[in-house]
Amino acid sequence: MSFVPERVFFTKGVGKHKEYLSSFELALRDAKIEKCNLVTVSSIFPPKCKRLNVEEGLKLLSPGEITFAVMARNSTNEHGRLIASSIGVALPADESLYGYLSEHHPYGQTSEQSGEYAEDLAATMLATTLGIEFDPNKDWDEREGIYKMSGKIINSFNITQSAEGENGLWTTVIACAVLLP
Repeated sequence: MSFVPERVFFTKGVGKHKEYLSSFELALRDAKIEKCNLVTVSSIFPPKCKRLNVEEGLKLLSPGEITFAVMARNSTNEHGRLIASSIGVALPADESLYGYLSEHHPYGQTSEQSGEYAEDLAATMLATTLGIEFDPNKDWDEREGIYKMSGKIINSFNITQSAEGENGLWTTVIACAVLLP
């Protein structure tokens, strides 16, 4: 089956359990997408794709259906270890062009650090595709200003979930962009 998604929603979750797989299942439940057979795909934000809020997107899902998603996933069973999963999004001003979704799944980064990194990564991929000139050694705030002043990139944002590992439990965090027909 091949299609260009027309809608997308973003969700995130965290799960903790003594079993690794169960912690992942609980993260999916927290994100409210456990009822789907998820197929992870690469990182393109489709042209003319409409962003839905989570509640609107969930209404379009049916139990057992094959559902495509860009997913960032991270797990730990180390007490006190900080983990995060982020999806960065960069959208072109011209809606007929595609944008980028990036996945980032670090250890030791806060939600803010992980989210900014993922957003920067998506915006940088889009900027290079659109031919925007920039110095990759500049910090994110400077590059973000250049990207948006170019008039070619209209928006960037991220969705991030972080958590700390607990003694005796697996902790899993996910962030997802769920792509819908």
